[in-house]
Amino acid sequence: MEIIALILFISIFVLILYGYPVAFTLAGLSILYTVCFLDPAVLAALPPRVMGVMNNYVLIAVPLFIYMGIMLERSGLAAQLLETMAVLMGRVRGGLAVSVVLVGALLAASTGIVGATVVTMGLISLPTMLRRNYRPELATGTIAAAGTLGQIIPPSVVLVLLGSVLNVSVGDLFSAAFLPGFLLVGLYLAYILIASALRPNIAPAMPAEEVAAFMGPGFARKVLQALVMPLVLIVAVLGSIFAGIASPTEAAAIGAIGATALTILQKRFNLKVWRHVMRETTHLTAMVFLILLGATTFSLVFREMNGDRFLVEWVQNANLSPYMFLLLVMAVVFVAGFFIDFIEIIFIIVPIAAPIFKIMGMDMIWIGVLLAINLQTSFLTPPFGFSLFYLKGVAPPEVSTGQIYRGIVPFLLIQLALLVAVVFFPQMVIR
Repeated sequence: MEIIALILFISIFVLILYGYPVAFTLAGLSILYTVCFLDPAVLAALPPRVMGVMNNYVLIAVPLFIYMGIMLERSGLAAQLLETMAVLMGRVRGGLAVSVVLVGALLAASTGIVGATVVTMGLISLPTMLRRNYRPELATGTIAAAGTLGQIIPPSVVLVLLGSVLNVSVGDLFSAAFLPGFLLVGLYLAYILIASALRPNIAPAMPAEEVAAFMGPGFARKVLQALVMPLVLIVAVLGSIFAGIASPTEAAAIGAIGATALTILQKRFNLKVWRHVMRETTHLTAMVFLILLGATTFSLVFREMNGDRFLVEWVQNANLSPYMFLLLVMAVVFVAGFFIDFIEIIFIIVPIAAPIFKIMGMDMIWIGVLLAINLQTSFLTPPFGFSLFYLKGVAPPEVSTGQIYRGIVPFLLIQLALLVAVVFFPQMVIR
C-alpha cells in the first residue's frame, strides 16, 4: 500500500506536468485510487476536513490581500512611484534599475501580487531603460526579479499559505521573513551598483538637464504624494500585525479598505474598476481554494495508504541528518519550481515534508522562511517562470526571450545565495 501511495504521488506530478488542471488532478486521481485500492468509506472523512479548511480563519486573509494588491494596481500609484523614483535616482549610474528595485520593494510590502508588479514596471520602466541605453539583460532581469519580492516581503500570500500548511503563526512568519526580504533588496541594489560601476555602458546615468526638467514646480508635492500613500498603507498593515494590534486576517481587511481609499483619493475609483477588481479577486481566490481542497483530498488518501509513515521510516533508515533532509527537500522544491506553480508546490510537496521536519525537531518558522525564499525562485526559473512570462508579454518586440532568460541569472544566483545564508545563519530569522 505504501508503494501505491508513492505511485499516486508520481502519477499526480506527471499529469500536472502534462497540463491537466491541478485541483481536479489532485482530487480526482486520489478518489480513483481510493475506489481501486482502499475502502471507499475512507472518503467519509473528507467532508469534515473540507469544512475544517473552509472554516480556517487565517485563510480569509488570502482574498483580502489579493483584493488589496489588485485594487492598488488599478489606483495608478505604482506608475507614480516609478516615475518619481526614476527622477530621484536618475543621476546615479544604474539609477533607473535602482529605482525599479526600490519601487518593487514598496509594492511588495503593500500588494504582494507578482503579476501586477511585473506588468506595471515592464510597461512603464522597460521602454525608458532601453531608451536610456540600458543593456536589455540588466533591464529585464531587474524588473523580473524586483517583481518577485512580493513573495518574501510581508504581507505575502505565499507566507499565508505556508503558515496554514505548516500549522504555524502567519504573524510570526511575517516578522521572520522581514529581515531576509529586505536583505534581498539590499543584495539586488549592491549588484546593480557594482555592475554599473564596473561596466558604465550597461546602465548610464540620465543627463543632468533632463533630470532638472522633470524637477519643475510641484515636484516636491508629487514626491510626497507618491511615497507617503503607499508607506501609510504599509505601516497600517504590517505595523498593526507587528504591534500585536491586529491578526494577519484583520490587517488584510485594513489593507483592503486602505487600498480602496487610496484609489478613491487618486480619483481612479468607479464601478468599472470595482467590478474588475472583484472579478479578478474571485477568480484568483477560487483557484487557490480549489487547489487547497484538491490537496486536502490527496493528503487524506496519501495518509490512509501510509505514505507519510513510509517516508518517515525511509528517512530514518537512510540515516539522513536534519540538514541532509533539508537539503533534499530544498533541492526538490527548487527543481519542481522549473515546472509547476508555487501554489502546487505548497499543497503537494510541503505537506509531505512538514511532518518529517517536525519529527526531526526543526524550527518550523525557519523552515517556512526557507521555503518562501526557495519558492520565490520558481518565478524566475525557465521554462515556466511566471515573472518571465509576464515580462515577455509586455516587453517591446526587440527584447528577445533569450535576453530575458540571461538577465535573470545573476538575480537567481543572489536568491540562492540568500537561501544558503539563512540556512547557515538561522538567527537572521527574527521573531
